[in-house]
Amino acid sequence: MSKKILILTGDAAEVLEVYYPYFRIQEEGYEPVIAAPSKKTLHTVAHDFVEGWETYTEKPAHLLPAHIAFADVEPSEYAGVVIPGGRAPEYIRSNEHLPRILRHFLEEDKPVGAICHAVQVFAALQDASYFEGRTMTAYNACRLDVERLGAQYAEGTLHVDGRLVTGHAWPDLPGFMREFLRLVKSPVTA
Repeated sequence: MSKKILILTGDAAEVLEVYYPYFRIQEEGYEPVIAAPSKKTLHTVAHDFVEGWETYTEKPAHLLPAHIAFADVEPSEYAGVVIPGGRAPEYIRSNEHLPRILRHFLEEDKPVGAICHAVQVFAALQDASYFEGRTMTAYNACRLDVERLGAQYAEGTLHVDGRLVTGHAWPDLPGFMREFLRLVKSPVTA
């Protein structure tokens, strides 16, 4: 099994949803590889929940080097994929190489972790049958995105459906990464 795990992201990714998985993957002895539309330094953002606001706030956060461009990703080299949220999913989903990458992980039944707004990247797939009859969670503003895929929206902040791990937002990262890494370490069953 490959010791590399792909992280698909771009500018305006939620900083905790990129760095927390990045370091947890390293702690478990795997090599995290950050892929973005182009190989460049990415700008992350910090989202927070403020009492009285109906949505989250956003501030600039840390810089993050992308190791590889989507065009250069060979998905068969990776044991799994993590997709952070933030605003990055809304624009990386239009990248022409993203469907090829996503299809590989879904068709090969490799672990896929999608947290917060990450569900938006699945709109890049022409075929939503990967999600029909499944249950997923996401940030509550993305409930419609989950349902448009044909999946049932789970009210909980963490959900595992087969080898698909979904989370609500950055406060759910400990459970999200625990479940994702458990799947990475477990063999695929026929």
